[in-house]
Amino acid sequence: MGVFLRWLVRLVTVVVAVAVLALAIAWWMAGRSLPDYEADWQVPGITAPVEIVRSNANVPHIFGSTDLDVYYGLGFAHAQDRLWQMLMIRRTAQGRLSELFGARTLEIDILLRQLDIYGHATRSVAAQTPETIAALEAYAAGVNAWLELVGAEALGRGAPELFLFAPEISPWRPADSIAITMMMALQLASHQEEEVLRARASLALDDAARLADLMPDVPGEGIAALPDYASFFDVPMPQFASGATGPRDPLYPTAPRGLGGASNAWAAAPARSAAGGALLANDPHLGLSAPTLWYLARLELSTGGVIGASIPGMPVILAGRSDRLGWGITSSYMDDIDLFVEELNPDNPQQYRTPDGWADFETRRTIIEIADAQPVTITLRWTENGPVLPEDAWNVGTVTPPGHVMSIAWTALSDRNTSIQTGLELMRAGSVAEGIAAGEAFVAPSQNLTLADADGNIALQTIGHMPWRLPGHQSLGRIPAPGWIAENRWQGVTQYFANPSFENPEGGILGNTNNKLVDRDFPLHVSYSWGDTQRVTRWQRLMQARQVHTRDSFIEAQLDTVSAAARNILPLVARDLWLSGEAAADGTPERRRQRALQLLADWNGEMNEHLPEPLIYAAWMRELQQRLIRDDIGPLANEFLKIEPLFLERVFRDVDGAAIWCDIRPSTARETCTDIARLALDDALQWLEERYGPGVESWRWGAAHEARHDHQVLGDTALFSWVVNIRQPTSGGDFTLQRAATPGTLPDPFLNTHSAGYRGVYDFADPDSSVFIIATGQSGHPLSPYYDDLGELWRRGEYIPMSLDPELARAGNIGVTVLTPRP
Repeated sequence: MGVFLRWLVRLVTVVVAVAVLALAIAWWMAGRSLPDYEADWQVPGITAPVEIVRSNANVPHIFGSTDLDVYYGLGFAHAQDRLWQMLMIRRTAQGRLSELFGARTLEIDILLRQLDIYGHATRSVAAQTPETIAALEAYAAGVNAWLELVGAEALGRGAPELFLFAPEISPWRPADSIAITMMMALQLASHQEEEVLRARASLALDDAARLADLMPDVPGEGIAALPDYASFFDVPMPQFASGATGPRDPLYPTAPRGLGGASNAWAAAPARSAAGGALLANDPHLGLSAPTLWYLARLELSTGGVIGASIPGMPVILAGRSDRLGWGITSSYMDDIDLFVEELNPDNPQQYRTPDGWADFETRRTIIEIADAQPVTITLRWTENGPVLPEDAWNVGTVTPPGHVMSIAWTALSDRNTSIQTGLELMRAGSVAEGIAAGEAFVAPSQNLTLADADGNIALQTIGHMPWRLPGHQSLGRIPAPGWIAENRWQGVTQYFANPSFENPEGGILGNTNNKLVDRDFPLHVSYSWGDTQRVTRWQRLMQARQVHTRDSFIEAQLDTVSAAARNILPLVARDLWLSGEAAADGTPERRRQRALQLLADWNGEMNEHLPEPLIYAAWMRELQQRLIRDDIGPLANEFLKIEPLFLERVFRDVDGAAIWCDIRPSTARETCTDIARLALDDALQWLEERYGPGVESWRWGAAHEARHDHQVLGDTALFSWVVNIRQPTSGGDFTLQRAATPGTLPDPFLNTHSAGYRGVYDFADPDSSVFIIATGQSGHPLSPYYDDLGELWRRGEYIPMSLDPELARAGNIGVTVLTPRP
């Protein structure tokens, strides 16, 4: 027995030693890809030495003798810190994910091949100005210089992920940077899903008036009622258009409904600024990830320094400032997408109906390579309206009649996409007027560009191409329309002057929270589907609460966690429940309900992570909305898991008879809205007790509202998730200015998955007092100390200095990389 134990101990020791050795080797190999920020490199393609000075937050300050050398340095720095991110976005645009990840991503590749994102980007290179092409080429040369050094100096393949997935890495090209702008457009695209869901709801509801409740328009001038979707076609359509939307792959290029682009930006003129200079705040909202999409950088150009947020892969500061001009971006929600139902020729399915008769599809065959499987060959099809979509893309198959296919018209699908030119020109602009002029080259994704300059001017300009629709469009672009009807087809795009524009308003403050900007008649309406109806009311209150503002008051507004939606809805829903119950013993559901109602009665609507009230409110409203709609629209209720405040307000105010939603259809009794509110509250409290334990007062919003910055590829693996994912309890919610949007889906409906990955506040009375922050860290390497170092500051609502003073950057630098021309 003793011999056996000795051998067992020896065996365990050997196994442990081998495991430790393997872990050490893996750790060492992964660590090889950590860049040395103190290195001097000889590289091709620059005219004079380039310095990359890394501040103590690892923000690169890039100095060169020419603008092209500076762009080169940015490409080099991006590749050093975010190579995997850049390669993944490019591979997604190319429709080549399955080469690495197998059949898991085949659906994504088919969609991207059909949209031909990378083809449009490649063809758009010829449409750029010579200055833009030169900048793109210089940037690409910087990326490629780092790729060359990684190979020549054995620098760990450039990213630790490349030890697990080892593709051949082709050189970076100008088309790759243009493709990234188009991928941003795709990430922010939402109108195609709105059209499909509106059509599905139209089929599910037997009372067309109830569609205005379920998917309400933003208050303002109304529009003419839409035709019933089924009336467009002479074929039967299902009442409940099936096709539940399951969890999306983290690599899927578009966000779920309600989690597309969102943002805040506002500016104050000197008359409303305590220090006498213009102020600007901006925080664009996107899906959270590790690392964040954003990357902070400073470029010293011939026109002066610029600093702010970039996206690796593009040589531009998308949101930031110079000494003369600041700019911020918010999603405009312009309706720049239409879906078209195309009728197939019953005698020849290779043809589709047009206003002039049958026409052949434009077709092209393409092969998709799949890891560990046979390649798949697909046929891509295009109509005069645009590419034909796969049936599983955005559930279009659920509303496509038999004998038809669905195509998409989208302004981003252009062979002359010059959006990146706007970013380059903004960095050189010195005034609001020049910033507005720079926006004319922008194609997609449409944005609201908020500007402030050193002379005290402020402006908000919608940029991006707006479709030119005819007044006779059958669906007004709100549901898929027959593609063979001439009146439904686009006539091109409108001119830039048709986009909304606001300059130097009399009140001295302007801004946007993705709210409705204008109330114009179709077809110059801009949109019927806006990204916000609630945050804007809180923003207005905060802006008007002060005669003058400061940098700190703008920061306070940016971090505000009071939910205007909660303040509006709770008094309506709970008015007949507050203080109306009979005495109940501790431990009973009635007593639990009374305690929850008392907490909500005393609550000011602040979505603070340390409070139970936000969790009770959110769970109650979620259950309430589901109880109201599930008996009417059946399984389609799964598409409405996120709270829609305007719907609840219409129901509890009984707008146009909307209280009918409170009556449960299958029951013989006639339920009131108070009955449904009470039942929903009990449901919510029971779920919360099962999930978070007994004791209403012990529940905490932060326990449910955890910010999840997940690695898109390794984030769901047991082996690596603990290293690559970042978790943080957070305040805020779907309808707070500090937006922290939730998915609504079980098992964790209240996670924070969509928030401000970048925040910046710029003060032109003292430009170097400006501040900014990103949600994770600058590095994309999980073993780097700069992978998540800024994340805790971000969570606490803190910022880092945003100074253009080169001496300040040098004083606390963590390294200076010097690039010298190779002989």
